Formats: sequence, structure tokens, C-alpha cells
Amino acid sequence: MTVISIRGIDEKAILRLKKQAQQEGSSLNSLVVRLLETVAGVRSTDKGSQRFDDLDALQGTWSVQDARDFESVTGDFAQVDPALWK
Repeated sequence: MTVISIRGIDEKAILRLKKQAQQEGSSLNSLVVRLLETVAGVRSTDKGSQRFDDLDALQGTWSVQDARDFESVTGDFAQVDPALWK
């Protein structure tokens, strides 16, 4: 792994990068690496390749009863209407 030092970056740019990293829940370093790799063309910018973690805080917060309640009110969504698939 190569280490680089970047000098002369505008303070406003640093503040925006720090804010973006914080919003994404990542480090400033990982954000800058990702941005550089994207610009260099070694990382895809496809939406399908993005990792979303904005709901991670909800993981594991439901009780068994919460899950049962959710499944009972959304069960109809699992049924396919044959008339829509002609």
C-alpha cells in the first residue's frame, strides 16, 4: 500500500470532505481513497455497486413480536396477482 501526502488543500474543501465522511459514517481517509479511485477510473461509480448503510442503526432493534406484527400486515405483498403478469 502506498502512502501519499497532499498539501495545499483549501480549508473549505477539507471541511466539506470531513462533513461528507461523517454523514457516511466513514473515515476521512477512506472517503478520499474512494474518491481518488473513482476519479482514476479504478472504482465503479455504478449505483448498483454502492453500499448503503443508512439503516444499519435499526438492525437488531425489533423484538420477535415486532417482526411478527410486520409480517402479518405486509403478507399481502408477497402474493402475486396473476392478472398483472399477462
